[in-house]
Amino acid sequence: MKAGSINVWNIAPLFKGLGFASMVIVFFCNTYYIMVLAWGFYYLVKSFSATLPWATCGNPWNSHECVEIFRHGDCANGTGTGNLTCDELSDKRSPVIEFWENEVLRLSEGLEFPGAINWEVALCLLACWVLVYFCVWKGVKSTGKIVYFTATFPYVVLIILLIRGVMLPGAQDGIIYYLKPDWSKLASPQVWIDAGTQIFFSYAIGLGALTALGSYNRFNNNCYKDAILLALINSGTSFFSGFVVFSILGFMAAEQGVDIAKVAESGPGLAFIAYPRAVTLMPVAPLWAALFFFMLLLLGLDSQFVGVEGFITGILDFFPASYAFRFQREVTVAVCCLVCFLIEMSMVTEGGMYVFQLFDYYSASGTTLLWQAFWECVVVAWVYGADRFMDDIACMIGYRPSPWMKWCWMFLTPLVCLGIFLFNIAYYKPLIYNNSYVYPWWGEAIGWGFALSSMLCVPLTALYKLIRAKGTLAERWHHLTQPIWGLHHLEYKVPDCEDGALTTLTPVSDGSAKVVILESVM
Repeated sequence: MKAGSINVWNIAPLFKGLGFASMVIVFFCNTYYIMVLAWGFYYLVKSFSATLPWATCGNPWNSHECVEIFRHGDCANGTGTGNLTCDELSDKRSPVIEFWENEVLRLSEGLEFPGAINWEVALCLLACWVLVYFCVWKGVKSTGKIVYFTATFPYVVLIILLIRGVMLPGAQDGIIYYLKPDWSKLASPQVWIDAGTQIFFSYAIGLGALTALGSYNRFNNNCYKDAILLALINSGTSFFSGFVVFSILGFMAAEQGVDIAKVAESGPGLAFIAYPRAVTLMPVAPLWAALFFFMLLLLGLDSQFVGVEGFITGILDFFPASYAFRFQREVTVAVCCLVCFLIEMSMVTEGGMYVFQLFDYYSASGTTLLWQAFWECVVVAWVYGADRFMDDIACMIGYRPSPWMKWCWMFLTPLVCLGIFLFNIAYYKPLIYNNSYVYPWWGEAIGWGFALSSMLCVPLTALYKLIRAKGTLAERWHHLTQPIWGLHHLEYKVPDCEDGALTTLTPVSDGSAKVVILESVM
């Protein structure tokens, strides 16, 4: 269809709200995700010092409770470390945590206390947006060249970190902990919720970003093979990265004399607490810190490129070509980056982490992505038609995909999405930061506002279109579920692709809009 995340749903115009929903979700992702890059950039800059600032106490941001490395195992005899008893040690704080909370976040007491702006982190955030802008403003041709480096160099860093990690004492225990499953966890609904939502988020399903990138492919591009390769490379990279992470966590657990489960942080804690703490225990610590945060920055930039590109493509496709003006793309990207940056200024305040968690927990959470994916499957498989969709793919790539794909679209995937979605609702827990701060009711309300702003796009758009259409309900349904191809609302049937015939799309400009014409090629 050569279209972004909104116009692709012309295959069933009644459900065009799916396109609007994906735009809302990816906008929220673009807004809060780049904060991880800003923090990583800040840590990268601070890594270029003889002594890492988070390795020692005695800095202006440290409290009197700050204590450097100590072994928890020493408490077995009740002697503690130095002149401190075990009870006293339990109240002490690591310099890594104090650097993260007191210097980087400058954490306030709660969401209701926004406090002052951390201008150093704000400048890092601005630098990240400038990088994103100049990588995206010219489109996928320039972005594609940049990604050759940003997507491949992290693998070099991962291999270097893995070699270093496996040479550390305790690394073997960490890798065994990583590979040895606890089968009893499968009985926990929360495990299935976390796994389902993570895989959807990792594959960018429901965000419209892959749709936007795919719109630049040739019509004959083998999207079926690309989808399989994407899944294999994505999950393969995650599996390989696990060895890097857990070899370091095993080393850190051995150094501190604690169980690996106690040092295995999740979320921002892994990148900005556990790993920084681990590199302080290594020789030449600034080198390993700089390598890690440089890799984190490159990986994050890749994801941000895709998110911004998906949003921009949807915006530009939504407006008719008659509204086009010179430097339309450059101005649109600039406005998008500026709006996101202004919203993110609330996340570089002393209460910014609470705002970040609201966006992360609600706006692009498992609930919204599972809702989006469920309806996408239903529309493609049951409204447009799974057999029809298989025929379309056969016209593109020259053969029909495995029937397994059809059964997934029709039954397996929507049922899994619906099941995990219902689990998510049934086992919903209010957002709590750091196991201590409970969000106020109005904070929860804002969070659900983020979630519903995308979820309601589907039913509200369908209801609006049904009300505006003419005829009986059956006639309205029939009319609004017929595909509309091209911007001139020309309806046609996709050819049957017999005798090995392929179908190609040729974009033709008539001066006012882009028309898509089918040509049969033998």
